Formats: sequence, structure tokens, C-alpha cells
Amino acid sequence: MMESIPDKHTPVLVIDDDEGLLLSIKATLVSSGLPEPALLSDSRNALELVRKYSFQLILLDLMMPHLNGMEVLKKIKDEFPDPECVIVSASDDVATAVQAMTLGASDYLVKPLNSEKLIALVNRILKKYTLRNELERYGGKKLFSNLKHPEAFADLVAEDEAMALVFHQVEAVAGTSYSVVINGESGTGKEMLARVIHRLSNRCSAPFYAVNMASFSKTIFEDEFFGHEKGAYTDAGSDRRGFFEAAHGGTLFLDEITELDPSLQAKLLRAIEERQFYRLGSTEVRNIDVRIIAATNRDINEEIIKGRFRADLFYRINMYNIRIPPLRERKDDILPLANHFLKIHANANNKKIKGLSPDLAERLLQSSFQGNVRELENMIAAAVLLEDGKTLELASARNLLPYQGPERRRNVELLSLDEIEKRHIKRVLEVTGGNRPKAAKILGVNVTTVYRKLERYNISTKH
Repeated sequence: MMESIPDKHTPVLVIDDDEGLLLSIKATLVSSGLPEPALLSDSRNALELVRKYSFQLILLDLMMPHLNGMEVLKKIKDEFPDPECVIVSASDDVATAVQAMTLGASDYLVKPLNSEKLIALVNRILKKYTLRNELERYGGKKLFSNLKHPEAFADLVAEDEAMALVFHQVEAVAGTSYSVVINGESGTGKEMLARVIHRLSNRCSAPFYAVNMASFSKTIFEDEFFGHEKGAYTDAGSDRRGFFEAAHGGTLFLDEITELDPSLQAKLLRAIEERQFYRLGSTEVRNIDVRIIAATNRDINEEIIKGRFRADLFYRINMYNIRIPPLRERKDDILPLANHFLKIHANANNKKIKGLSPDLAERLLQSSFQGNVRELENMIAAAVLLEDGKTLELASARNLLPYQGPERRRNVELLSLDEIEKRHIKRVLEVTGGNRPKAAKILGVNVTTVYRKLERYNISTKH
């Protein structure tokens, strides 16, 4: 039995009955400058080690004698919810990946291990813990001042410490070749963050293409992504480049990735894995040289568990994961953002409005902003049009803000997420007079998504 604990405390534990693989993982991590991991070949001793040492990351082999990876995962998570656990398996099996997620695994690696992805995963998790510790010691302001490229974030108004963590993650991953998944609710600024990653990367002089995946039907997907040759079909009067060619050497941002039909997810995965494709109507193979940044406003693990998103595609593109907190979780950003938008929209409308009234500022801080930064901007923009004074008053914004009375605050926690979404969509449609494209813009989704939600929730837009 192998049980190796480094003299210097290590944040990483690797559990696998294959001692050769344990030593290989150790060599990979140490040679890349990462801490030497603790190694364990007998899974029965796992819980005892986790109780004794404070690990941040635990890599668990799936198929082991005595206790398998899932059993060890469950035991660890029942007692220690904080360490990130990653299942390692020789089988690229979606059902197993889904089961691992339901038990609390944060990722799933397939043997033979991809060294680059392993190093990226360990780096990401350890970096997150380091930033958390810095935050506890020094507070958010120091984290903002520690940014190496603060100028890259000039277009992003942020003062809350939660965003300082996000910015550091962006700097950490930007200079690598890793593909990235950005998680965040609609309106949190996922595309803006993707553009910062591109600007800080070595691909910054090449194109950045943003593509909304919710807008693709089965018939146009291949044409849009792979392009076509003249004469490939009736209306193909000339050659046409697809997104993979247009973004060659640069970055392809795939927004709302979870909205893509599962059959199209397979085609996207095949192109990304093989790094090549054919234009429609052509037999000439073309190579793909793009960095993929994907974004979603959904819980991607839940989408995989429900069978709506392919686990193999997720693990292919999720070399690095960044979560943008919703605006209600970063209250220190609300007033700076409100003042920023006030200045922009007051100037655009030739109004001499210099600030927010105290009662409006108080109401903004109480608001949940389900539509996040985009909803806040649209609310300020509309209130500016109604304001005649030199201060933006609560009266000008009252009808644009959600009701925040004591009854609502007591009961809102009892609503299901579907009910909250339904009510918010109805309120946005009321404010926009039933204008669906405008509502889609405020909600931060594609118009087709709005139509789908209206049908799902049976919302009438008759006025």
C-alpha cells in the first residue's frame, strides 16, 4: 500500500489504487510548479486522512477495490463539504459523470489524463482558495489594487470584493490557451468579461466573435459555423466563411451554450475535439485555431443531470470555470453602477442630473435586480427620461422598481424559481408595453427565448 504525505503541508490529495498513476500525477504537478500532492492507494484510509489534513482538492479514482470513488466521495462530502472533489475514470460515461455531480463532485476527468487540463484544474482550484484567504486577511480593496492589468477592466464598474475575485481569475486564465466557461445570470456581464480575457490573451490582435447559441436551428447551424462552398445548395451563390474560419487565430465566444440543441452539441463537440471541419459542399479539410469561451445563465450541472446538455462537451470546454455573482450578491456595486449609468444617460439626453437622491439610493440597495446589471441600466435610463430636476428622484423610478414591501420580502423566499422567473418576465413585459425584442434586451436573452418562456408559462401579452 502506498501512503505518501509530503513534509510540507499540501492542499492536494490523490487517491488511486494504481501506484504508477499516483507517481505520474505527482510528477506532472511538481514539474509544473504546483505543490507535491499527498498520495493514497487504499481508499479505505481516505476519510482518516481527510480528517487529519485540510485538503482543498481531492482527486478520486472511480474503480478501486474495497471502496470505489463514488463511495469515498459520498463519505467525504457527508462530513467535509468544502474540499473540491474530482472523479477520475477510465470510462467517458455520461451517467457516471451525472452521478458524480449529484454526489457533489466539481469535475470529472477521463483517463488517460490530459496533463494540460489536470494542471489547469489544480491551478484554478488552488488559486480560488488563495484569493479567498487574501480576501479574509486584507479585504476587497487590496485585491483590486493587486491586479496586474487594471486598465483591462476599465469598462467594468466594480467595487465589491466578489468582483475582485472574478477579475483575478480572469488575469490568471487570460494568458493561457485554456477554454473557459463563464457562469452567471442574464445581465451580469459575461460577454464583457470574455472580451477582457481576449484582450489580455496572446490572441488579442486576432478577431473576437460573439455568437448567441440560442438562435440556431438545426438547418442553419452547420452553415453558420462551418460555412459553405458556392453551389453547396440552391441559394449558395458564393463561398461563405463560417464562425470557425472568421475567428481563426482569435476567440469564439459561445453565449447561452446550454440553449443549443443536443444534436447540434454533438457536431460542435466533434469539431472542437478534431480541431478541423469541412465547409458544406467541400471535401477540403480546414483546421480550427480558435480559443473557445462559453457562457451560460443556467446551472450547467443541473442541465447535464436532466439530459439537456452533453457532459462530454462540458468537460471538453470547461478547462477553467469563472462564476460571476448576481448583482444582489455584490451590493457594493449597485450605487457605483447606478451613478455610472446615470452619467451616461444624462449626457446622452442633455440633462443636468448630477446624482441619486438618498431615498432612491436606499431603494436601489434593497432591490434584488433579477435582470442584474442590464436591468439596473435600463431602469436608470428610463428614469432619466422622466426626471426634470438636478437629482434623480425616487418618483421618477418608482414604477420601474419591483415592489419591496415587507409582505413581498417575507414571501419571496417561498416562491419557486420558475414562479420568480415568470413574474419577472411579466413585469418586464408590462414596463415595455408588451414589446418582446425590448423585453429580451432587458432580460438579457434572445427573442426566441422570450417566445419560448411565454409559451412555457402561458403568459399573455395582449394590451
